Amino acid sequence: MREWLYPPILVGLLGMCVTLPADVTIECVTVGNPGNAGELSGVGAGGMGPDRVCGAVKYEYEIGKFEVTAAQYTAFLNAVAAADPHGLYNPQMSLHAEGCRIRHTGEAGSYRYAVAAEWAQRPVNFVSWGDAARFANWLHNGQPTGPQDSKTTEDGSYQLNGAKDNAALLRIKRRPKATWVIPSEDEWYKAAFHKNDGVTGNYWNYATAADALPSNKLQAPDPGNSANFQPKDGGPTLGPPYWRTPVGAFENSKSSYGTCDQGGNVWEWIEAVHRQQGQTRRGARGASYYTQGQHLRANDRHFGLEPATEHHLVGFRVGHLQARDGGVAAVEP
Repeated sequence: MREWLYPPILVGLLGMCVTLPADVTIECVTVGNPGNAGELSGVGAGGMGPDRVCGAVKYEYEIGKFEVTAAQYTAFLNAVAAADPHGLYNPQMSLHAEGCRIRHTGEAGSYRYAVAAEWAQRPVNFVSWGDAARFANWLHNGQPTGPQDSKTTEDGSYQLNGAKDNAALLRIKRRPKATWVIPSEDEWYKAAFHKNDGVTGNYWNYATAADALPSNKLQAPDPGNSANFQPKDGGPTLGPPYWRTPVGAFENSKSSYGTCDQGGNVWEWIEAVHRQQGQTRRGARGASYYTQGQHLRANDRHFGLEPATEHHLVGFRVGHLQARDGGVAAVEP
């Protein structure tokens, strides 16, 4: 496990809005056992969505232990979104009843952003796939401060160059020397479900290192095998106003590699492009606080969105690749 490069964010007291510095810590876990076998996911595995063998990864990598939080995204906005020509901020973050409570003040060219402290450590939402890619580029470039250009958000792990619409975002691919990334489906799936038992094809049904449906109860201490979702015959883990649990709240319900909340809380963007029933979309994995338990299962591949979509049920986490083979990071199809 590594904490990469940067000092931690400090948040204010409950009930306050706090403006955060642009120093973001992404705590990562290492996903080892390179060369492991994958397994079938989708309809053919008893789930939903197009069939694909998922989870085989040839290299060691890191992935965020937690989903990207509203606090981390606020720091990103304060670094690069004084003018925000690419729409990294969605006003629904503040206005929507289930938004992440990031608000902005000022005028274009001098916008500032703050997050309500009691939402700061909950996952960000209302972010598009393009927003997630720009956040990854910003990390890749060393968290610079400045306008949204090739030195901050538009180049790095992904060459975006102003891409915002669905067609343009569907064409974006990971660059060979990428470091911080949106996880590929295989990277995401392995971190969530693989049993971390060597170079095997052994996987859990759920990202809580369990084959049985998790509980959705938030208890202290966490008894294990728990997640934030809404059972078919029960209420949500949390109701209004929070809905989303702080990242890592289910401290004893980690995956076998040590990730938290890969089942429930928010759907998470992945790099995958889904082609199904005449539609081409970016994939998302893991289900949300609103979805039922079957969507937390490893065999569920049904969910994808147009990549410019910004939705209250969708957030993301990031991965990190080490340069290798002459400085070229791993790239998957």
